Amino acid sequence: MAPNPTIMQAVEQLGYRVTVGDVAAKAGLDINFAQRELLTLASEAGGNLQVAESGDIAYLFPKNFRDILRNKFLRLQLQEWWQKIWRILFYLIRISFGIVLVASILLIFVAITILISSLLSSSDSNNGGGGDGGGGGDSGGGFSFFPYFWNDLSGIFYWNHDQRYHQQRSRLTGQKPQMSFLEAVFSFLFGDGNPNYNLQERKWSDIASAIRNNRGAVVAEQIAPYLDNLGQGYAREYEEYMLPALARFDGRPEVSPEGQIIYHFPQLQTTAVQKNPQPVAAYLREMLWRFSNASSGKIMLAAGLGAVNLVGALVLGNLLTNNLIAGGFIGFVSAVYPMILIYGVGFLTIPLIRYFWIQWKNSRIEARNQERQQRAMLLNEPDSTLLKKLTYAREFAAENFLTGEDLAYTTETELTQQELEQSAKIDAEWQRRIDSSDKL
Repeated sequence: MAPNPTIMQAVEQLGYRVTVGDVAAKAGLDINFAQRELLTLASEAGGNLQVAESGDIAYLFPKNFRDILRNKFLRLQLQEWWQKIWRILFYLIRISFGIVLVASILLIFVAITILISSLLSSSDSNNGGGGDGGGGGDSGGGFSFFPYFWNDLSGIFYWNHDQRYHQQRSRLTGQKPQMSFLEAVFSFLFGDGNPNYNLQERKWSDIASAIRNNRGAVVAEQIAPYLDNLGQGYAREYEEYMLPALARFDGRPEVSPEGQIIYHFPQLQTTAVQKNPQPVAAYLREMLWRFSNASSGKIMLAAGLGAVNLVGALVLGNLLTNNLIAGGFIGFVSAVYPMILIYGVGFLTIPLIRYFWIQWKNSRIEARNQERQQRAMLLNEPDSTLLKKLTYAREFAAENFLTGEDLAYTTETELTQQELEQSAKIDAEWQRRIDSSDKL
């Protein structure tokens, strides 16, 4: 079985030497799941186990473990190839909506031009030969706007071409590259994805970081700002909302002599990564949905072209009812006209519906954020009961940092060599104690 990608990413970010608690806290994973996956990764990637004298285990991985796994698992190779292919396919899908919009407008105006020219020619023929000359002149002047319209549309593609310059400049300055017009059309229609797609991962990672920053012992009030629903009545009073965190991070409740409950997480107290407490937000803040990440100018341009496309489609439909030309290009336009009209209506209807849906969605997000913020503010001015709970929690607070000096066993070297090293260490410890007793 191929190792879990989330585990591999966490190991890389933590510096290739980790404990189960390190990985579970970094990725917000279940302790038991993280342990199983770390063992799988160590087995498949040539990792080593370092067992401390306390019995705690650190996992040490080679920095090229991805190359080792890639050579062993065809599935990982296929996943990497598919990710590259999908990026290209998704980009083509994104720009296809803009291309279809421009093509639809061109098709509509070419068809309108031909149909109106046909109607004027028919009218001139009915008025006699003298009217032909005047009619011909009017026809040419009446549709002289089309080349200018084409120039305006072609400017969009030059704009996209110039976009490469802005993207290169953005890479040099470290800023996010600007969205091209064709990409902005897709963004105008469908947006840019869920800003809270990783909300659950963020939630559990923040909870684990909060526990570790408090050295593995917390009260329920310190975890409540990261949760959605605390329940009502009996469930809230007895802090049942803490059960998922206890199960996920192998925690245990501890009761003070006064009957107050705190929560102790021994697995998160052991680390192989020496660092300062990780900054964590005071509460879990959901990101608000945005209508589009494209610039306002490109959004207005996309909306304007969508309106032009829809008006043109309606005019074209009216002309097709009086069509005197059969077959050829106009016959093709008549066949695809229902699709053109549906696309024109949908191009403006979908963003409109999405706009009102986003307003409703953001109002609910803001309400949840405000509720979590209020819970976090309770910690700024704790009452006497909460102060007693926090004081009792500190009695269980601890941090166990695994170094390379207090190892009882490691798979990096042979067992015989380790036994000799341990024997020398034990002899040195006994000699130190004998010397101390002689001085007394």
